[in-house]
Amino acid sequence: MLRLIRIGVCVAVATIQVAEAAGASGKKPRPRDTVKVPATYEKIIEGALKYLASKQNANGSWGVSSEERRHPVAITGYTLIAFQSAGNLPGEGRYGKNVKKGMNYLLNEMGPDGIYGARASGQYMYGHGVATIALGELYGQTRSPAIRAKLTRAIKLIIASQNSQGGWRYRPVVRDADISVTVLQVVALRAAKNAGIDVPQRTIDNAVKYVKACYHSSSGGFGYQPGSGPGYARTAAAIYSLQVCGLYEDPLVLKGSKYLFANHRASQTWYVYGNFYAAPAQYMIGGETWERWYKVVGSSVVKDVKKEGSIYRWDSNGRGGVGPIYTTSVFTTMLAMPYHYIPLYQR
Repeated sequence: MLRLIRIGVCVAVATIQVAEAAGASGKKPRPRDTVKVPATYEKIIEGALKYLASKQNANGSWGVSSEERRHPVAITGYTLIAFQSAGNLPGEGRYGKNVKKGMNYLLNEMGPDGIYGARASGQYMYGHGVATIALGELYGQTRSPAIRAKLTRAIKLIIASQNSQGGWRYRPVVRDADISVTVLQVVALRAAKNAGIDVPQRTIDNAVKYVKACYHSSSGGFGYQPGSGPGYARTAAAIYSLQVCGLYEDPLVLKGSKYLFANHRASQTWYVYGNFYAAPAQYMIGGETWERWYKVVGSSVVKDVKKEGSIYRWDSNGRGGVGPIYTTSVFTTMLAMPYHYIPLYQR
């Protein structure tokens, strides 16, 4: 509890300092946040974390469904972010032991070339991005030398794999690109840069150019690649990545936010994946936008939560649901966002 109070105070002070700095520089500060986690959601968050902790594998990874077990690095990354969203760090908080064990799994999986696991195949860069985001946030809050060395390797791999358009694709090679893979790498770079890892500004600038090239002007959304049609998850990912790169007031961000409101429905393809980005994107816009989003999407996702005693979880849902660990991690992170524990989400 003392740790939660201490972090809350630090975030509050940091928010005030950022707002004052923004005002002094002429930039528009984030609107005051009035959103609180309702008591009913707090119970769900705690029960969901309890569920996730109970499903951790002996080696520190997570994965229950067949699809989750195929991608343990990615699923472990998502799960660690969920625990961080409620204030748990390695050795700190109710689930500090689980976080430390999961963190060690990711660190142990990384080879000298910065690749997690024995080989890079299939949709490798998805998992690389998510895992590196989780490690970047953990390093930023712990400054652990053990994390820094391997986080640096992971970041160097991302930088070396960027293509001439500024994007990334499935494999860690310079080839083509798409927005879903690109956004994960952009967010990982930003998390690492925030934590003090060296990231060339040109790498981020070129990534921003690629994301903007995927904008679909007639709808206000973003496509999978330049020239393709818009989608809910793609748009959420795009405007989130632009914001973590500092483009908070960019017109494309605000248009994308409106697109998400107009196209939000639980039947959306890749709905869970989309909400992993949509929630922090709307949160960073703040004010009435975030208040409306949290109310609408929060009430939507809690309708499907499964309760077994004190345990809460979400099962996989439609295309892109992947499995219960993944879905529970994403929705828990979203519901816990008003706690303000993840530095990457702070404007």
